[in-house]
Parts: sequence; structure tokens; C-alpha cells
Amino acid sequence: MKQKIVLKVEMSCQKCQTKALRVAAGACGVESVKLDGKEKDMVVVTGDGMDPVALTSTLRKKVGQTELVTLEHI
Repeated sequence: MKQKIVLKVEMSCQKCQTKALRVAAGACGVESVKLDGKEKDMVVVTGDGMDPVALTSTLRKKVGQTELVTLEHI
């Protein structure tokens, strides 16, 4: 089942944004990743069979404060 996960990640610089995109893209089942939001602080991940909790905790460990905003099935 396809999922769309929106995560709010605290990113202070371009390097942090790039790192967040790489970490999210490396997760199992991810098809696409993009930045969204007014300040480009939202990471939108779409894919099939992803684990949103594991993705959130990985981003917290490698990038910074991360909050799961929405999870919807497409």
C-alpha cells in the first residue's frame, strides 16, 4: 500500500537539507523524497511499505529534531 509521510525536520543550513534528503531516500521502500513548506523544513516521502517510526528516529539521530506531521495511505 502506498504511503505519503510528511516530517518536520529542524534544518538550519543547506548541508542539513541535503543530509535529510539522503537519509530519507536511503530508507527501505522509498520511491520519492522532496522538501516542502514555506521554510523548506518539511520532508515529504512517498513509497510502499515504509516504517514511519523508523524513518523518524533515523532522521532524529542523523539530522536533528524531527516530528511526524502526517501519514496517509494513497
